[in-house]
Amino acid sequence: MNIEQIKQPFTEIFPGDFSGNPLQRNTPKVLFAMTQPAGFSHPQLIAFNQPLSEEIGLGKYEDKDLGFLAGNNLPENIQTYATAYAGHQFGNWAGQLGDGRAILAGEITNHRGKKTEIQWKGAGATPYSRHADGRAVLRSSVREYLMSEAMYHLGVPTTRALSLAFTGEDVVRDMMYNGNPQLEKGAVVIRTAESFLRFGHFELMSAQREYNTLQDLADFTIDHYFPEVTSEGLQKYKDFFSSVCTRTANLMVEWFRVGFVHGVMNTDNMSVLGLTIDYGPYSMMDEYDLNFTPNTTDLPGRRYAFGKQGQISQWNLWQLANALHPLIKDEQFLEDTLNHYGTYFWEAHDRMLCRKFGFDELRKDDEEFFTNWQGLMQELHLDYTLFFNQLERYVLNKNQNIQSLFENVSYSSFSGNQLRKLEDFIDQYEKRLAANRISTEESLALMNTSNPKFILRNYLLYQCIEEINEGKTGMLEKLTKALENPYKEIYPEFSAKRPSTYDDTTGCSTLSCSS
Repeated sequence: MNIEQIKQPFTEIFPGDFSGNPLQRNTPKVLFAMTQPAGFSHPQLIAFNQPLSEEIGLGKYEDKDLGFLAGNNLPENIQTYATAYAGHQFGNWAGQLGDGRAILAGEITNHRGKKTEIQWKGAGATPYSRHADGRAVLRSSVREYLMSEAMYHLGVPTTRALSLAFTGEDVVRDMMYNGNPQLEKGAVVIRTAESFLRFGHFELMSAQREYNTLQDLADFTIDHYFPEVTSEGLQKYKDFFSSVCTRTANLMVEWFRVGFVHGVMNTDNMSVLGLTIDYGPYSMMDEYDLNFTPNTTDLPGRRYAFGKQGQISQWNLWQLANALHPLIKDEQFLEDTLNHYGTYFWEAHDRMLCRKFGFDELRKDDEEFFTNWQGLMQELHLDYTLFFNQLERYVLNKNQNIQSLFENVSYSSFSGNQLRKLEDFIDQYEKRLAANRISTEESLALMNTSNPKFILRNYLLYQCIEEINEGKTGMLEKLTKALENPYKEIYPEFSAKRPSTYDDTTGCSTLSCSS
């Protein structure tokens, strides 16, 4: 790989701690600290994303590159660092946080001039590890590697994964924070993104009143990642904030489209570029439930439940607005922009649902239709993804038995009253579909491109992790092929609802921030 082309422009521009001191501590008035990966003497490669490597400019993998993937024996051109940021966690100000398990190698530019940041996750402690060891276990690493790639192929903005490797050491983790720590296999992931900048980077500088650095950071972000912002002066920062709001709203709509629940939407886990970042206690939704959260740490309040993600993203943007206020200096603009956010989000959300149902455009009565549909989904315990797959089958052949078609994708049996409600809904759907100004074939095309046939469910990840722990990679290879083709049914056995045996399985249906 062309690792000699990796550079560190971030450390050349912004104030940092160059001491190399690994002691976990506050580092006031800086945006990064130079820090070294721990290095692992016996790494073992599990998976490597060759297409991504070539796309970002690293080129082909060779056996000698394994050391780099584990953070070992790095060349002199790679001066590694961790960034400092702050954040609100579960609604409370947490102060300085930072890259506790992530270490940046730097940035590479491909032949088209596109820049990509490269980062290890699980390569050792940094000054921001907050009394933790900076390591990662296999289960969390597999989940990040596979899910970030699954989201990419679904068409959802996301960080991506380059490699997954065993570190050759064991790590102690208390998976459910219940006083039952265990040894688990350690692993390290290399993940990539155009940038890993978060709301929290801006919050940190603003909270410390480092307004010159805050402005430099905003200028850097706009110049490098927001080509749509072409204004100058105060208007530039207003347009920047508006663009962040738009990107964030669009991301939330995509999460709703595919049924993704992040699980821990703290402001330090929010990308200013509008990317899905930090795959921890996430889940793709099986049974449709607006109140579903996969994160046991989020109970009982369910702050980050599926149906609240639009609302929480707006709350997080309020915190970013507060951080950017010293640059924007216009409270009314910020208030108006954030109030408009809700309108924009719900309109985009409903247009997205129109495409999932095969409707030509958003119409006046569609909001009531969608509300009725949500109630039906929850009452009948229908699988979110599989419901739309079955609906496509129904549009193709309306002579099918409605009960057998949809009861197959329910997590319960239908009562007589529930069946009548379903039949009434399908009758409403047919009438709405008949009002389209597009053909049935065009409606199906909308549905085919909006509704995945494959989603990376937690029970599949659980099975894959179990296999890798046993030294097998068959499931990993099948899941990789399936997630690369999510709008096709590559493996019919994966296009099925969650087996009941996994309903209460720790590390599958129940996850924590350690997951």
